[in-house]
Amino acid sequence: MKYLFCVTFLLCAILVNAQDVVGTYQFESGSDDSNEYKLKRTLQLHPDGRFTYYNYRYIDKSSPKETHTYGRGTWIKEGKVIIFNSDDSDLDTKFTLNFSGTKARFIYKSLRDKSDRIIKTSIQFYETEIGILKGLKLIKQ
Repeated sequence: MKYLFCVTFLLCAILVNAQDVVGTYQFESGSDDSNEYKLKRTLQLHPDGRFTYYNYRYIDKSSPKETHTYGRGTWIKEGKVIIFNSDDSDLDTKFTLNFSGTKARFIYKSLRDKSDRIIKTSIQFYETEIGILKGLKLIKQ
């Protein structure tokens, strides 16, 4: 009975810990007033351990002016680090970004921090082979 209780408690702790990470994270640059450039990057972490990534880029003076790139796969959380993986089955003609080996840091305000400073919940990529992700910080919506 003690063993069952310990396993149940451990499983609940893992699920609760992963739940605060689940959600939509975004980065936007440029404005609707200016038609010269616009960047929008969106990462969705699903509760089942899957993720989808969307990158939109519009630059008026480039060719092509508008690009859309996608990625998908699985994620796990180890402490404050989120590890991404993309299998061959996750990649196709639409989903071309391979997230294998990509790592990001989960940033949030600690419950012990009683100061007035504002720390937005976010994810910042620090290890990746994907050039557009290096150092990218996405804010939770």
